[in-house]
Amino acid sequence: MKALLVGNYPADEQHSLLGFRNGLFGELTRQGVEVRVICPEPRAINAHRLFPGSRKWLGYIDKLALFPRDLRRAMGWADIVHLCEHSSAIYTRYLQKTPHLVTCHDMMGIRAAKGEMPEWSVGRTGRMYQRKILEGLCRAGHIACISDTTRTELERISGLPASRLTTIYNGLFYPFRPMAEEESRARLQGLGMALETPFLLHVGHNAPTKNRMGLLKIYRALRQPPYSLPFPLVMAGQAFTEEMQRYVVENGLQDGVRALVGPDNEQIRALYSRAKALIFPSLYEGFGMPVIEAQACGCPVFTSNRAPLNEVGGDAAIYFDPTQTEVAARIIACSLESAGEMAAAGLENVKRFTTQRMAEGYLQTYQRILESPR
Repeated sequence: MKALLVGNYPADEQHSLLGFRNGLFGELTRQGVEVRVICPEPRAINAHRLFPGSRKWLGYIDKLALFPRDLRRAMGWADIVHLCEHSSAIYTRYLQKTPHLVTCHDMMGIRAAKGEMPEWSVGRTGRMYQRKILEGLCRAGHIACISDTTRTELERISGLPASRLTTIYNGLFYPFRPMAEEESRARLQGLGMALETPFLLHVGHNAPTKNRMGLLKIYRALRQPPYSLPFPLVMAGQAFTEEMQRYVVENGLQDGVRALVGPDNEQIRALYSRAKALIFPSLYEGFGMPVIEAQACGCPVFTSNRAPLNEVGGDAAIYFDPTQTEVAARIIACSLESAGEMAAAGLENVKRFTTQRMAEGYLQTYQRILESPR
């Protein structure tokens, strides 16, 4: 079988989607599939410095005007074309006579454009673009969703029949596993952390859906009586926004909160391996990769009692309402003593999410598509 994987636009810097594509490429190749990868190339966008404020529009030229020609040239080689993320569904118009599949990672952009997510404001052109993505999904021959939650949301919004939708869980795109004490110490030495001090951890970026401001409020409650937890909070990912920095200062949390900007995968693995627990109070997710990354490293997980986080975390995580600060703090403080049991359960739960199992699911779906009458 020959499969053409259509990846995301590099200039969008969606690193998790790159991990998905690379993980799928490696596993499909190991299972005997001949695989090629193509993605929109950054061409027009390279001129954005000459035209201030033009970056988004030049990116649209690369994706909407220039890439379709490359795709039409490449797709003749393939038995099946796999659009590896849902925004690429805009290309299904060119694939109506070609067996193809789209992976839908989440419905957040589409839902925000429809006004279903008040935390996320979408401008006029963004709403137009999300409509085009939804139209492309509705044209798709088949769609694989990375969680049952994403599948349910897509079915509700699109009206597509269940027969055209499949759930295929993500695998771990990086080999997260417990890191030995000495190695984790060496990895984190350059970060200036007090390595002997247990700490709480968050991994993520500053999108409103990640609820990092909510996390800071939960942490403030944990530091106050009756809990008075002494553990620092390490927030790995992006630098703090001005709002976050102001909140830290105004509430006297400077000695407890630490931002680690842009850690690499091995540093993140070291953080997971040394953390007292991961706190992940996200409001919306398509899957929730940090949950299984942490569990794979033996790190206990506290996360939102919202799908798909409870779908992915299973019985191995402890859940709270991310909008109820005081209640969340109480649940976390009262459950930290059971961290050892949580770690063991997490290591078991994460066995459900391997790239081998993910690739097998896609290969079986490819075969069904190729065998179905067109």
